[in-house]
Amino acid sequence: MRRLKLTLLIILSFASAGLRGEVMVKDDLGNSVRLERPATRIVSLAPHLTEMVFAAGAGDKLIGVVSYSDYPPAALDIPIIGSYNSINYEALVALQSDLVLIWNSGNGEALAERLESLGLTVFVSEPKRLPDIARSINKIGILSGTVAAAEKAAQKYLTRYQALVSNNGNKAPVNVFIEVWHEPMMTVNGTHIISDSIELCGGVNIFAEALPLVPRINVESVVRGNPDVIVATGMADERPEWLDDWLIWDDVSAVKSNSLHAINPGLIGRHSPRILQGVTQLCDYFDRAREILAMNPIKPVDGL
Repeated sequence: MRRLKLTLLIILSFASAGLRGEVMVKDDLGNSVRLERPATRIVSLAPHLTEMVFAAGAGDKLIGVVSYSDYPPAALDIPIIGSYNSINYEALVALQSDLVLIWNSGNGEALAERLESLGLTVFVSEPKRLPDIARSINKIGILSGTVAAAEKAAQKYLTRYQALVSNNGNKAPVNVFIEVWHEPMMTVNGTHIISDSIELCGGVNIFAEALPLVPRINVESVVRGNPDVIVATGMADERPEWLDDWLIWDDVSAVKSNSLHAINPGLIGRHSPRILQGVTQLCDYFDRAREILAMNPIKPVDGL
């Protein structure tokens, strides 16, 4: 009995040491992120990272966020230290965090180096494909010492993701234009996670080959691409008025089939578990377009 108790004490002491000991992961840029012990004071510099921290079970460790960190509702109670592209560095340093989560393409590539020069430990997030979100949740769980909760959330996400993949495989392709903003008019190229969402649903991003991640485009290039579906983001749950600007282009397939739709940008543009809600909407829009196109094949638009 004494030997059993001693063995249990040894096991528990190792487990406790593991919780207090060094943790290490590689961030989305392949950099090693090491902490002497799991983080207890975390700052998130992007709304999607705030959501990921809560998903990983570490929301109670967040001590600073940026504006528009509005989900889950508990995030609204956390102090704001700027916006994703305008950080209050004095406030950030004063928080004495042991881990700062940043978004590479949103916060800017130079931010990580600047924060590290201030003595801060940085994890860089840049999910490009939908499964990357689950991997990020797991990594945040390791860094924050909430491994079990993170693994559970990641698995739940991947299960739903795989169901969407299974339900939308081998469907007829539809050409898609996603308008993330209107003045200036902007979309995404094929390396953006929104484009991966389009592909999952059997869509073809007509600007997949554009060079910038978020290219500026013009009306004529969209009309030449003749999308079967036009999806607008940028206006919360409301349908943006500028979506109706396309109605004058009545030769465009999406206009002929009344396939003009809107999605809350928080459900399709954020690299968080909620993106699968946006993907589900996308797939539904594409299915509607397929039904209409099957009944009324639409001729290509003449070149401009």
